[in-house]
Amino acid sequence: MVAVCKKSVFIETEVILLKSTMKRILKKIGLIISALVLALLIWQWDWVRYGYGQLSGGAHVLLAAKPVKEVLEDPTVNDSIKAKLTLIEDIRRFAIDSLGLNDTPLYQSYYDQGDEPICYVVTVAEAYRVKAIDFSFPLIGSFTYKGFFDLNRAKEEVKAWPGYDTEISPVSAYSTLGYFNDPILSGMLSLPEGRLASLIMHEMTHATLFIKNQHEFNENLANFIGDYGAIRFLAQRFGTHSSIYRAYLEGKVFRDRYVHHFNRGKQSLDSLYESFSDQQSIAEKNRLKHAQIRYIIQASDTLYRGLAHVRRRNWKTNELPNNAFFVGFSTYNSRRNEFEIEFRKKFQGDFKRYLSYLKSKYDS
Repeated sequence: MVAVCKKSVFIETEVILLKSTMKRILKKIGLIISALVLALLIWQWDWVRYGYGQLSGGAHVLLAAKPVKEVLEDPTVNDSIKAKLTLIEDIRRFAIDSLGLNDTPLYQSYYDQGDEPICYVVTVAEAYRVKAIDFSFPLIGSFTYKGFFDLNRAKEEVKAWPGYDTEISPVSAYSTLGYFNDPILSGMLSLPEGRLASLIMHEMTHATLFIKNQHEFNENLANFIGDYGAIRFLAQRFGTHSSIYRAYLEGKVFRDRYVHHFNRGKQSLDSLYESFSDQQSIAEKNRLKHAQIRYIIQASDTLYRGLAHVRRRNWKTNELPNNAFFVGFSTYNSRRNEFEIEFRKKFQGDFKRYLSYLKSKYDS
């Protein structure tokens, strides 16, 4: 009995020592992991700070948004707002039923953004190349711009790129690619019916087909579908003889001219920059660059001929665009005609078949 008791005491002592050793090992592992996490946070602090700002800004919008049904039933909301909200639901249903875009919970809520832009995007380009600096994000890939809900943070980002061409642009809408239930923004409601339809279908396209690291493809496709869908919707809803339909077509004539002009302007800048040599001074390069951009802007006055109802953009002398503007323009407009041509020639106007083809061809 005594021997058994001694053996039992010995085993219990070993168990206690083993537990103590395991606790020390786990504590060391915990300290190592904590140190690694802290080091990672310090190393990637800018991205951690940026991610927090985007998540908190987006969360604020989502949490403050009200269900559209609730807004429509609110007697204090203006009838003009209710009419536009009803129109957006009609646009959304048309995009789903007639075009085949995905039926996601987008635009089922409403957020009043006041008189401020919902967010801002920063575009950065090389000084003597119309080439964007790409920003890479986890999961969704790289983009030619970086978004901010806070204007001051956008200005801070610009300061981090001395020697580059930069641009801060206000944003009228954004898409979380279907990850969240994006709300209707009050700023959207000021758009005329055609532009509103195009915008809604543009963003719905992103939630239907979005290819990682192919930002130019995604935006040009969304522009094409938004424009094509808007024309079909307006024809069905208001008729082809309506002033709303004709106004949108007139605007499309201008937009086609605008796209063609600035695409050509971008190509002329590319040619100019390729001609630069190491022997030329920075001052000489800047003089030639600014002269070419000024010429492109001045020549854009001819785009408005015969279009009385298109609002003219007046460029201020001290606010001429730079390479960042041409990068952003190219991202959204350089390939729009490619989709139009492919759709007309290969699919003879059968849009649902074309969309199915795109979905099967590209890994979205």
